[in-house]
Amino acid sequence: MKLTSLLAFACVALLVSGCARSQRSISNSGYQSETGYHSHRPQPADNDRFAYRGELSEFDLLGVNRNQFVTEEQIATALAASQRVKLAHGETILLIQSGAVFPDAGMVKAMEQHFQVVPFSGVPPEGMRDDARAGDQPAYARTFRLAAAQAGASHIVCYWGVVESLRSDMNTKAVSWVPIAGWVLPDENQAMRLRLKLAVIDVQTGSWTVVSPDAAEDRNSWSSRYNRGRVDQKQVEQLKQVAYLKGVEELVGAVK
Repeated sequence: MKLTSLLAFACVALLVSGCARSQRSISNSGYQSETGYHSHRPQPADNDRFAYRGELSEFDLLGVNRNQFVTEEQIATALAASQRVKLAHGETILLIQSGAVFPDAGMVKAMEQHFQVVPFSGVPPEGMRDDARAGDQPAYARTFRLAAAQAGASHIVCYWGVVESLRSDMNTKAVSWVPIAGWVLPDENQAMRLRLKLAVIDVQTGSWTVVSPDAAEDRNSWSSRYNRGRVDQKQVEQLKQVAYLKGVEELVGAVK
């Protein structure tokens, strides 16, 4: 009788008793416990050369100096000289994932359906993070274009991604420690979405465009305290695959 009651309780206990929101970069998307979620800000520096160290800034990558005084004449000149970014099937691109030493394999595979891909680091060097007050953004942007030119790439594609999670406690949280027939009651539901943004830069001219597909979403992912990390990471990986395919599809359509 007790077992039947507990099973019935597990099936109907969908009301939430608390919620927690979090954000993390796709380049730093590993699971952390309830008290350990963090934003995209870099963690304290350590000696690990592959550790997450923050994101590239669009301003740095595109060569936009936020501290420069801009005149109306400069805007008019830039508008007259602007060129539409076009990327033909089979061309070589320098692919960068902001914040990561290597682009994710899923994105590389999706891009390789249309282009020749040269993976490149997206780890920002010291002094050139998005909150740095000092630094020559135009010069930094040109180093990316030079690296691409040396690799024979006609364009640079850099992408950013943010994983947003909403975790809701279920009423079973109070009895989640009770094992039933070899399994544990799920006590938390996590809704997650992944927002992606891609910038395409013409290596020769410096002209650029940005596309952002609709967010990939998964609203139902139940877990217990014993499999929380595994369920979370499975959800992240599934959303990455969906988002990467959508992102590449939108990119190809925008730069034909």
